[in-house]
Amino acid sequence: MARGLSRSLRSDARDNRDRILEAARALFAAEGLDVPMREVARRAGVGPATLYRHFPAKEALVTEAFADQVQACRAIVDEGLREQDPWDGFRLVIERICELHARDRGLTAAFMAAYPHAADFAANRDHALKAIAELARRAKEAGRLRPDFVLDDMVLVLMANDGIRSVSPAARVAASRRFAALVIQAFQATPTPAPLPPAARLALMAGSHAR
Repeated sequence: MARGLSRSLRSDARDNRDRILEAARALFAAEGLDVPMREVARRAGVGPATLYRHFPAKEALVTEAFADQVQACRAIVDEGLREQDPWDGFRLVIERICELHARDRGLTAAFMAAYPHAADFAANRDHALKAIAELARRAKEAGRLRPDFVLDDMVLVLMANDGIRSVSPAARVAASRRFAALVIQAFQATPTPAPLPPAARLALMAGSHAR
C-alpha cells in the first residue's frame, strides 16, 4: 500500500508539473514574460506553493518552458548550415527564426536573457548564434551578404520582430513573414526587389493617429 501511495504521489507531482508548464507556455506565448507567477499557478489550477516547489525561481520556469523552442532555433540554424548555397541558408534562418519567435511573444526575451543557472539553455543559444555567424561569413565570401553585416544585426532583427503587434496571432505571423522578406532584401550585397508576402493588419498603439 505504501508503494502504491508513493507512486500516486509521484504521478500527481508529474501532473502538476506538466500543468504548470502548459499554463506557462500558453501565457508566455500570449503575453510575454511579465506574466506573474501567481497567474501561472492560477491558470494551471495549482497553489503558489506547488508552483514554487517545482520551480523555485521564474528563471527555472522560463528556461524549462522554452527549452523546446530554443532547441528548435538550434535545429533551424543547423539546417541553414547544411544548405549548399550559404545565401539560401542565411535566408532560411531569418525566415524560420522570425516566424518561430512571432508565434511566441515570450521567446525573444527568453532567448536574449542571461540565465546563469541554465547551462543547457545557454549552450543551445550560444550554438545558434555562433552558427549564424558562420553562415554569415560564408554568405559574405560568396558575395551575397553585404560585407558590413555583423551578428548584432541579427539580434536587432529579433528585437524588431518581437515588437510586432497585430490584431491576432495569425496576423502577427503574417506580418513577421513580410518583415523577414524586407530584412532579407536589405541584407543582400546587391539588393534585388522581389514581391513581398501579403501585408497584415497591425494593432496601433494607444494614442496613435492615422496620417
